[in-house]
Amino acid sequence: MAKKFGRVHLIVMDSAGIGEAPDANKFFNHETPDTGSNTIGHISEQVGLDVPNFQKLGLGNITPLKTVAPNDKPLGYSTKLQEVSNGKDTMTGHWEIMGLDIKNPFPVYPDGFPEELLTKIEAFSGRKIMREPNKPYSGTQVLDDFGERQIETGELIIYTSADPVLQIAANEAIIPLDELYKICEYVRDITNIGSEWMLGRIIARPYVGTKAGAFERTPNRRDYALAPFGPTVLNHLDDAGFPVISVGKIHDIYEGQGINKDMGHNLSDMDGVDRMLKAMALPEFNEGLLFVNLVDFDAKYGHRRNPEGYRDAIQDLDGRLPEIMEAMREDDILMITADHGNDPTFVGTDHTREYIPLVTFSKAFKEPKPLPIGHFADISATIADNFDVKAGEIGESFLDELV
Repeated sequence: MAKKFGRVHLIVMDSAGIGEAPDANKFFNHETPDTGSNTIGHISEQVGLDVPNFQKLGLGNITPLKTVAPNDKPLGYSTKLQEVSNGKDTMTGHWEIMGLDIKNPFPVYPDGFPEELLTKIEAFSGRKIMREPNKPYSGTQVLDDFGERQIETGELIIYTSADPVLQIAANEAIIPLDELYKICEYVRDITNIGSEWMLGRIIARPYVGTKAGAFERTPNRRDYALAPFGPTVLNHLDDAGFPVISVGKIHDIYEGQGINKDMGHNLSDMDGVDRMLKAMALPEFNEGLLFVNLVDFDAKYGHRRNPEGYRDAIQDLDGRLPEIMEAMREDDILMITADHGNDPTFVGTDHTREYIPLVTFSKAFKEPKPLPIGHFADISATIADNFDVKAGEIGESFLDELV
């Protein structure tokens, strides 16, 4: 069939969930179930949310939001999507969006990483590893607690979270970036599929500063992810010859598989929007998929339980929507969604098991309306349907609903 849309622009607002999932009681923030979590809803309720452009697209039509009204004549189709996979982390969410069903959750390390793994990293790196931070830790608090010691000793700071990640914090003046990246690549190699310590991501967390309270993480973060367990719709698009362009950490999340052009890592979410706009203007990008991740929502505001900062970040993106929409062609479609929740008003500092929002826009839409509740992978099923390529393992296309 003929394509309805020549280009698809997909933005993931990392962690911007929109209400507890039906199975939220089976997922926990430490000992508290995720029941009652609602990232966007609680931000709207507790600190207010002024997003006139999202309101025009139909964000307020998805679920009641205190400060975002429903729209009788929205510019876009909207709904919320439920996760099928067993997890609430970045990779599980993104992989499911592109058609994979992750049945076995990645292992996590609530008591820290085993001594045997740490000893191997020490032998490879030639640096000692502090044992005290080897546990789930706030990424900023761990710098305040151990950053000065790293300056004095050159030891590595390794910590984790409720997610299946191993994070290495390194002061750029003490441990050069090239060395940090080399260590992370080694850790990736020994924690891959089949390893007894299989991990979803190894994250390089460089920072600068000289004293507690003044340390700042830099944009030189790198994520070393597992390759997806199977082919995704990205692979099917690439195999069919369509451009698949990534912005932000999308390339890392999929280990580059199925992506044939990467616009690089974001210095900030607004820098990510700038990179997106540059990609939209590429003369060779006449059809295909542009896939964008904006991570500050999660990393800077969700995990740090900062609802005001989270609100401001959503409002900043809202302010750029007219610019994005203006850059779209008549047969483009914009989809804005999330990958999990991270309610900044909730207990703990972990992700939350939530529905994700989906709002869409196209200049070709006639009379948009709310869509039925679906699942994460419906996004990729719709994209695959549009470009007449193979769909993923799961997902149902809603392409025919878009008039």
